[in-house]
Amino acid sequence: MTAHGPVLPVWSCGGCGAPWPCRTRRQELRAEFAGAPMSLALYMGAQFVRAAEDLTWAPAGTLHRRFLGWLR
Repeated sequence: MTAHGPVLPVWSCGGCGAPWPCRTRRQELRAEFAGAPMSLALYMGAQFVRAAEDLTWAPAGTLHRRFLGWLR
């Protein structure tokens, strides 16, 4: 279990306080989903939807970059 999980409903990192997913969690997720990039994209898409429900004040484009923009 990672210390870099999201703190809801503000979606900050429980390990370092950065916006979630932080750099460390992104690296962990890449390792966890190695060989399954589509599964990672689906997981992060679901997190994006959850975050958009909590962070109604945040621009959609900003959230999209934060949750999905780092995927290849």
